[in-house]
Amino acid sequence: MYYNSILETIGNTPLVRLNELADDIEGTILVKVEYFNPGQSVKDRIGLKMIEDAEEQGLIEPGGTIIEGTSGNTGMGLALAASIKGYNCIFTTTDKQSKSKIDLLRALGAEVKVCPTDVEPDDPRSYYSVAKRLSEEIPNSYYPNQYDNPSNTQAHYESTGPEIWEQTEGNVTHYVAGMGTGGTISGTSKFLKEQNEAIKTIGVDSVGSVYKKYFETGEFDKEEIKPYLTEGIGEDIIPSNMDFNLVDAVIQVNDKNALLTTRDLAKKEGLFVGGSCGAAVYGALEYARNNDFGKDDLMVVILPDSGTRYVSKIFNDEWMAEQGFIDSEE
Repeated sequence: MYYNSILETIGNTPLVRLNELADDIEGTILVKVEYFNPGQSVKDRIGLKMIEDAEEQGLIEPGGTIIEGTSGNTGMGLALAASIKGYNCIFTTTDKQSKSKIDLLRALGAEVKVCPTDVEPDDPRSYYSVAKRLSEEIPNSYYPNQYDNPSNTQAHYESTGPEIWEQTEGNVTHYVAGMGTGGTISGTSKFLKEQNEAIKTIGVDSVGSVYKKYFETGEFDKEEIKPYLTEGIGEDIIPSNMDFNLVDAVIQVNDKNALLTTRDLAKKEGLFVGGSCGAAVYGALEYARNNDFGKDDLMVVILPDSGTRYVSKIFNDEWMAEQGFIDSEE
């Protein structure tokens, strides 16, 4: 057996049980390890889906340019599909993203423009605004806009949700995912709740993001927006892909707990993953310990990407000490 291209290997990622980190919890906690995708992240699923849907709708012609704002992983998914399909790529990202992510995008032939993090979303310098402007200026270009593109949510409704349902033989009771663009949590939750409406969906947010307060009060509070280091989760906008009607609880996790848990996943579980994975697992464990989670319950947590993106940050002792997350003498 062989695959006709690397794109055919996207999806069908494994579920792995958490052992040491969850040894005080009665029920079963499984993690869905998305770095088994060829681009080493969950975003491979939406990169391919958004391009295929754009082709069907005539939104991009052969030889065109794909332009997107990304924290890195969606860019990788888009770049993989673009390299097979013959498109050019221009990505905008923020200066808080790891250099490793930017280098990986350039290795796949993409042009990367780094924009400031600490500006309003509608500021012309923001990575959202720069991507939108370039898509208007460059002919035969396509701006997927993962935040509001329904293909993002649909990719997870068609793949991630059914995989979890089949892999757990329908026994999943809780689903946990980080909240970024909203596609992963919303699309997967929609499918799972259609199979069993009793399944609880828990969203994991970052301290410094607007999501938790918005979920709890319906208020978009700019005062909640603060700088944070965990990449890929939390927002300073409310994307249309983020459907709070499909979420039952939101746990907010600070940088220190997210990144220390990321290191523990490598050391204690052999799972070499990124910072949003640590946030998701920390949030999942907090929820399981503080809610009615019993021996018959089965929780699935999405681990979005690989630790290879963060060697210069999370897995660098000097950087972690500079942030005050570990003792510099350790």
